[in-house]
Amino acid sequence: MKLKELYEMAVNKGLENDPRGREETDRVLERARKKFEDLKEDEKQEFDREKLNNPYSDTRILCGDPEKEIKTILAGIDIEVGEILIADRLREKGRQIDLVLAHHPEGKALVGLYEVMHMQSEILETFGVPINVAQGIMAPRISEVRRGLLPLNHNKAVDAAGMFELPLMCVHTPADNMVTGFLQQTIEDKNPETVGDLIAILKKVPEYAEAVKIGAGPVAVVGDKERKCGRVFVDMTGGTGGSEDAFAKLSQAGVGTIVGMHIGEKHRKEAEKNHINVIIAGHMASDSLGMNLIIDEFAKNGIEIITCSGLTRFARI
Repeated sequence: MKLKELYEMAVNKGLENDPRGREETDRVLERARKKFEDLKEDEKQEFDREKLNNPYSDTRILCGDPEKEIKTILAGIDIEVGEILIADRLREKGRQIDLVLAHHPEGKALVGLYEVMHMQSEILETFGVPINVAQGIMAPRISEVRRGLLPLNHNKAVDAAGMFELPLMCVHTPADNMVTGFLQQTIEDKNPETVGDLIAILKKVPEYAEAVKIGAGPVAVVGDKERKCGRVFVDMTGGTGGSEDAFAKLSQAGVGTIVGMHIGEKHRKEAEKNHINVIIAGHMASDSLGMNLIIDEFAKNGIEIITCSGLTRFARI
C-alpha cells in the first residue's frame, strides 16, 4: 500500500469510531471547508488543507513521499530521535523499514494537538452535559494546553527522520477513538455491577493482562472494588486530559464511573469530591490497544509490523 492510503485508512477508522457520531464529524469538516472558502487568498496559503478531509489535527504524515509503497512498518507509542536511530540501525542490519509509525504526535501534529480537544465538548454532551456548559468548561483548558505546547521542540524527531530518509507518520485520535469505542461497547455488553467487576473485565483484554504482569494494569484510584459502577464513561479520546470542572457536571448527569488512561491529582480530587469512581486502565496498555486496532487494518493488507517504544502487539485478525 502507498503511504497516503495507510494515512487515509487510519483517518477513516477514526471517523467510523468517533464517539460523537458521523453526523457531527461531517459538520466539523463542513465548518472547516466553509472557513477555508471564506479566507483571503494569502490566508489560504497558511491554512492546513488536511483539515478539509481529516478532523484530527494530531494525525498527519510528518515526513516522506505520500506515494511511497509501504511493506514494513516500525510502530511505537512515542517515536523520538532514539526510535528513528533504531529504525536506521535495523535497516543497517538488513531489516526493511519503509515507515516509522508513532502514536503520540510529533511535529505539526503536536503543535495542533489542542485543536482536537474541542471534540471533548461534544462527547460530554452525549453523556448529558449541556453543550454550552461543556464548551464553557473546556475553553480555559484548551487555551492552557495550547500555551503549554508553544515552547516545545516540535520537529526534533521529524528532522531526524528526514536526515535518514525515513517516512514518519503519527496516528493519535483515530487510535484513541478505536480504544474508546472498543471498551465502551465491551463494558456495556458485560454490564458490570461493581468497580471490581469492571476491573476484572478490563484484565481479560490482552493488552491490560500483559500490563498487569509489570504492575501497570487497571487500578481504581477513586472508589473501592465494592462500590457500584452506575453509568460508565470511557474517557480516552480528545487529545489530552480535559477540564477538572467536568466531574461535577458528569456527576449531575448521572455518570458513576470513569475509565481513563491517566489522571492528574487535581482531577482525581475533583472526581473524589463528586463521588465518581475512577479506574485508570493504564496509559501504554490503552494506547497499545488503540494502535493494535488500527494496525490490524494495515496487516489485513499484507503490511508487516515491527513494534517498539511501549507498543505491545496483539493482533485481532
